[in-house]
Amino acid sequence: MQSHVNLMEEPSSIRLAPALYVFGDSVVDSGNNNHLPTQAKSNFLPYGVDFNGKPTGRFTNGRTIADYFANLLGLPFAPPYLGLSKSQRRTIVTGMNYASGSCGILRETGKIAGMCLSLDNQINLFQQSVKNDLPSQIKNQLQLRNHLSKSLFLVSMGSNDYFLNYLTAKDGMKPPPEVFAQFLLAELSVRLRRLYTLGARKFLVNNIGPIGCIPGIINTMKPRGECVVEVNGIVLFYSMRLPLMLRQLQSQLPGAIFINSDNFLFVTDIRRNPEKFGLTDMRNPCCIDAGNGTLPCTPNKAPCKTRNEHMFFDAFHPSEAVNAIFARRCFNESSICTPFNLKQLMGA
Repeated sequence: MQSHVNLMEEPSSIRLAPALYVFGDSVVDSGNNNHLPTQAKSNFLPYGVDFNGKPTGRFTNGRTIADYFANLLGLPFAPPYLGLSKSQRRTIVTGMNYASGSCGILRETGKIAGMCLSLDNQINLFQQSVKNDLPSQIKNQLQLRNHLSKSLFLVSMGSNDYFLNYLTAKDGMKPPPEVFAQFLLAELSVRLRRLYTLGARKFLVNNIGPIGCIPGIINTMKPRGECVVEVNGIVLFYSMRLPLMLRQLQSQLPGAIFINSDNFLFVTDIRRNPEKFGLTDMRNPCCIDAGNGTLPCTPNKAPCKTRNEHMFFDAFHPSEAVNAIFARRCFNESSICTPFNLKQLMGA
């Protein structure tokens, strides 16, 4: 298989941050949902087929963007919090992953699939890490504050608040899209402030990509087009307003620095010129499912062999190849991640 990117990049030999703390949904979940009673699981092949051939609970064939960010920062992968014992949690100072597939910013999002960790729940677990676990290794409170202030906080959430919440609600039961977007941003702002109160200072916050272009949506439409423009327009209200909200927070929270990670622009850019990035299939999932490209992968069915050329591994999630492209562009460029890239953030 040919790929535009080197997926086997070695971790940086220079550690650019003391730790990576990950909050989000299935795009960055590294195995927390394995330990929850939910239908939203990926602890079976072909998920993980390119992660040493083993399923880990990541919703893709290999590494997530959080894994690539860890590599680029010179850190080990952030382990799933729920996959560790209490004693193990107290030995780890290089970061933790609290992300949970199907969940969202709002508490009620994702419950249709079973139990998941909402952003509130994830921050509660991080609070346990700060209060109970990290002090086992970092004895001095000043050193702990310094550790947290120099760490990266990745927040990748919001898609499910549309996909499993707003878009599935009856028309008469939901506000106009611009009103919902403002409400969701206000809810996110409250939770980012809470992370700040717990010690976070360097934030990378993903906006919501054009979910009207994912196979799980376009393959349910008749006739099938390239994207469902109406859905993209609805989430764009949120993604276009996120940078202003982050700038306002930064002006109000001394020492905080926020990067807006523009997933919407990233996907639009790739769709405009996929060959530039080594991609040939922008609409079909690589794995086989029972719903003609609308469901998660069927367990133990071999996926396509050209997965490095696919935008999507399953009906909802990007392939490892796309995750690698995104992470590297965010790290090195200031077009996707603004007002500066991740490398610049970690030097600030």
